[in-house]
Amino acid sequence: MAADLSQIVKAYDVRGVVPDQWDEALAELFGAAFVQVTDASAIVVGHDMRPSSPGLSGAFARGAAARGADVTLIGLCSTDQLYFASGSLGLPGAMFTASHNPAQYNGIKMCRAGAAPVGQDTGLSDIRALVEQWSASGAPAPAATPGTISERDTLEEYAAHLLSLVDLSALRPLKVVVDAGNGMGGHTVPTVFASLPVTLVPMYFELDGTFPNHEANPLDPANIVDLQERVRAEGADLGLAFDGDADRCFVVDERGQGISPSAITALVAARELAKHPGGTVIHNLITSWSVPEVVRENGGTAVRTRVGHSFIKEEMATTGAIFGGEHSAHYYFRDFWNADTGMLAALHVLAALGGQDGPLSELVAQYDRYAGSGEINSTVDDQTARMAAVKAAYGSHDDLAVDELDGLTVTAADWWFNLRASNTEPLLRLNVEARDEATMAKVRDEVLTLVRAS
Repeated sequence: MAADLSQIVKAYDVRGVVPDQWDEALAELFGAAFVQVTDASAIVVGHDMRPSSPGLSGAFARGAAARGADVTLIGLCSTDQLYFASGSLGLPGAMFTASHNPAQYNGIKMCRAGAAPVGQDTGLSDIRALVEQWSASGAPAPAATPGTISERDTLEEYAAHLLSLVDLSALRPLKVVVDAGNGMGGHTVPTVFASLPVTLVPMYFELDGTFPNHEANPLDPANIVDLQERVRAEGADLGLAFDGDADRCFVVDERGQGISPSAITALVAARELAKHPGGTVIHNLITSWSVPEVVRENGGTAVRTRVGHSFIKEEMATTGAIFGGEHSAHYYFRDFWNADTGMLAALHVLAALGGQDGPLSELVAQYDRYAGSGEINSTVDDQTARMAAVKAAYGSHDDLAVDELDGLTVTAADWWFNLRASNTEPLLRLNVEARDEATMAKVRDEVLTLVRAS
């Protein structure tokens, strides 16, 4: 009987409950299909700290080797460490993680050589079709000469590469609280920070894929409460929170206040433009107005894209962009094979803060210029109908600009909002920004009234 992959193969990765939705037998088929679709003679595979990750990644490696590919296992790693291995070794790669999802989930993030993304239109649909075929008719015949499976530790090389991309020579001593959320930041942070003049205060560094302290999703305010309290108690200069696979990083200032990822995007963009004058910076359509403003003020070109890493990476490759940022705290760097790495963004924040004497709150104020709602999710019975109702309410106003690059974006002189449908849940996602808090709240409430109308 063919595997039903409709619930686990998403737009950019594979993700589902283990073993209810997928297991090691399917992982082995995914390994074989990945090698065939990418036409790879060698690949690299890593995994996070979830209980099911070693078994799944090992099965994937066996499937790939059976089809003739040599497999390098790098073991426990962050997702951006896997991207480093793919980029530096010039190999397609697979990372076993479900990021911030609950413990019973696991998944695969796949990339081509040089950390180029694998999405629905760039190989994932072909991989899915092969897995469905083989699960119905039997596994593919093994290659005449099977590949080898070997192990390699890339953590030190990964850390050295990141540190080579940021000038930290003027860094003053800083006290930094880091909440790893029992995820892979607990594995990577000690090595990356080891040579820096940083007093590291670790929180939840024990690798534990059951997430005993809180979900490893720092964009949910409930999950950074411990970090905020610890920053204040320690009198620290800042706090950093990583998600489960440590490819995203959220920043807290010395007061324990969360800093908008848009402000971090603007800060890093200014620094990257200082290194690469006149460069292009990518930002998605729900980042703050401050991002393109800062890019232009620093002599760069800002390019707006849809939400999602495959769109960012594709636009970076097309334009030769030096940097890209999303409001979800994903940060992409040309010098990191256009891949996202929260750790490199964190090093930029440390360098910016440690290169001057003021507190982080003052430093980022110049990049945090507007009032934002954050992302607000609403469960709806009919996404299309609710979107249409909102468009009808705003689309006929001559003083409003409306576009549908990704969902519905409505822009006025002093505010904008974006409303997007979730691809996997019956949700509409709303983001609002305005020049002042009162205007933002008014627009937010008006749109939510339309979205949530019975």
